[in-house]
Amino acid sequence: MTALQDLKYGQWFRGADADGDGLITQRDVRMMSERYIAARGATPDSTTAFLTDGMDGFWTNVIAPMDQDGDGKVDLREMTEGFKRVLTDPALYPEQIEPVTNCFFDLVDLNADGKIDQAEFQKMFDSVAAVPGEDCAEVFAALDRDGSGALDRAEFHQALSEFFYGNDPDAPANHLFGRIAG
Repeated sequence: MTALQDLKYGQWFRGADADGDGLITQRDVRMMSERYIAARGATPDSTTAFLTDGMDGFWTNVIAPMDQDGDGKVDLREMTEGFKRVLTDPALYPEQIEPVTNCFFDLVDLNADGKIDQAEFQKMFDSVAAVPGEDCAEVFAALDRDGSGALDRAEFHQALSEFFYGNDPDAPANHLFGRIAG
């Protein structure tokens, strides 16, 4: 684990702490999806249910086991130490991160064209993690590796894998959940 990963995980933590109390609970994790669903104006359907269920699974399988003192809440220290233990092998991305990423991709792709344009990207990160617009625009441009003006599913997965597992200080995905100071 590197200082860069600590910074990235701290930025993710701040976005995931939906109520701003310095702790992540199951409710915070679920609110990440609920905020996006509400911002999108989506009506409950199988995709929104799949996302909510996926976030519940993310809580149960990834975040809740980080709760070292058993209080049902995860603070920044517990989460960072937990990510250090859990997110060590990028080969585990398909079981650890990919299911939730696929759900978000499908919801973010508002016009269902198999791509996420900059407006769709901004809507997701503004509502889920309160990422400032200027950060989103800059990150989006860097993640659009083929210059197509949109992120395909592979580029989106590459970004999430880079964020959670990567150590490259120049990786575009480092600022996925907002600008980190490093």
